[in-house]
Amino acid sequence: MSLAWEQVIVHSVDPVDPVALGQWWAKALGWVVVHSSDEEFEIRPEPDRLPGLDFVRIDESKTFKSRLHLDFRPDDQDAEVARLEAHGAKRVDIGQGEQSWVVMADPEGNEFCVLGQRRQ
Repeated sequence: MSLAWEQVIVHSVDPVDPVALGQWWAKALGWVVVHSSDEEFEIRPEPDRLPGLDFVRIDESKTFKSRLHLDFRPDDQDAEVARLEAHGAKRVDIGQGEQSWVVMADPEGNEFCVLGQRRQ
């Protein structure tokens, strides 16, 4: 049996549509667009490289902390957090306390973490 990880689905709720949210993430990650419609927007690191992120429109709004989120490990955490904040991300408190990572949210409130240096 073969099982390949294709993508992560990110739900998008009005007023932020999947195209706007997907474009935000494409710019934040430096990824390319592989599909775009009014209801769905997919990006990948490269056109033929998986996994990707697929932004899909839904009707219900977010009511609690995300149960799944993405973690990113940059070379320079402070610089990356500053760059993402300038791009429209916000630092958020989900009860994490004092940690080595920074919890942030995209324009729709989807949480993600910017990790610190990897421990040796």
